[in-house]
Amino acid sequence: MNVVSATNDELNGWLELASEVEYLFGPMVADPKFFQAIEKNIKQQSAFCVLEKDGIPGSRILGGVLFTSSKSPIYKIGWLAVSFNARNKGIATELLRHVLNLVDVPAEVSVITFGEDIPDGQPARKLYQRFGFVPLMEVIPNGIEGGTRQKFKMIMTKNDSANGQ
Repeated sequence: MNVVSATNDELNGWLELASEVEYLFGPMVADPKFFQAIEKNIKQQSAFCVLEKDGIPGSRILGGVLFTSSKSPIYKIGWLAVSFNARNKGIATELLRHVLNLVDVPAEVSVITFGEDIPDGQPARKLYQRFGFVPLMEVIPNGIEGGTRQKFKMIMTKNDSANGQ
């Protein structure tokens, strides 16, 4: 499984992926700000994806992540999603491992994910915790669709690795 830097050729694929998870994240496909965020991350080479057929250009996106490193040593995972048909195949693990391997340590990496009350958000919470992210008690506004959110943070030192064991 290859994690690749996203290109403008995959823009429609990102929107297809977003349409599958809008019930969790809220409306994105029709939101110009979401489209602009994808374009910006592609331009900055901070959008990564796993494509069908081991990354052959034009293949369907199985999963994607938007990653912010502009405020290094403080990093942020802005969005991570996996297509329904590709779940439970290790794609989210590979995407997360990939971006964490880009971090210059020491560093802090944060992500806002789903609250405990969102059943379909439990796999994401477990993934982040498996990698060493810790849920914070910080109050985060509910998502646009009304579901609760929680911020997770990980402090990475030179002794840490991005294995997610």
